[in-house]
Amino acid sequence: MAERATEQQAAEHDGLAEQFVRDGFVKLAGAVDGGTARECARLLWERTGCDPQDPVTWTQPVHWVGDMAQPPFERAVNSPALHAAFDLLVGPGRWAPRRSLGSFPLRFPHEEEPDDAGWHIEASYLLPGGTQHFTNVRSRDRVLLMLFLFTEVGEQDAPTRIRVGSHLDVPPVLVPYGERGASIFTFAREVDEASAHRPVALATGSPGDVFLCHPFLVHAAQPHHGTRPRFMAQPPLHPAEQIALERPDGAYSPVEQAIRLGLADTPLT
Repeated sequence: MAERATEQQAAEHDGLAEQFVRDGFVKLAGAVDGGTARECARLLWERTGCDPQDPVTWTQPVHWVGDMAQPPFERAVNSPALHAAFDLLVGPGRWAPRRSLGSFPLRFPHEEEPDDAGWHIEASYLLPGGTQHFTNVRSRDRVLLMLFLFTEVGEQDAPTRIRVGSHLDVPPVLVPYGERGASIFTFAREVDEASAHRPVALATGSPGDVFLCHPFLVHAAQPHHGTRPRFMAQPPLHPAEQIALERPDGAYSPVEQAIRLGLADTPLT
């Protein structure tokens, strides 16, 4: 019986890794326990200064909340389910533990349209003396984009839009920029055009659900047409060792496999 359970678990892990390489993301339902998710939401409401029971106080379409490192947020990003998924997708020992969840774009129902709804990928590092964040074909300093849901998010609640499989379109766009990389503003149009043919999925779900995304996944915000605020975190997972696209032992993680797959017809120079 134990052997059968182990085989089933291995098959599920293989399926999750294959889905990640193919689609560029996986959804882990209930990766954060409900109690922790509710406590995080309560702390976020406190930070906004808004009243969850009074929409009159929801005066902005987007509230940006700074780094939250209270114990519930640390528990959220360090759940056993997430650590197991990090090992699976990035590789044991190749990712750095987090203690907080970065910045939160909290979206509220509002008549004003957001000004940040363009298709893009996330950047990850600053050059010395620079002010714009860069990325390169090896996704320096970022191994995952993570979307943590702390409220119920339906199709009308401004869920993040995801171009399924778009992570495979991005590596060829980045190759010409070399190891130095470039600001996302430099190649934003190229990324948009390269991935425009991809189908779109929505990051909907329940409090405690987490989407683990390839760092090159093309995604976008959208206007909030619902009635309930959407609380979500979008932190990176940082590497303990940088992504490698040439490994003598061939022990590529799913993150690395996807980049190599995207480069099948565009060799590195």
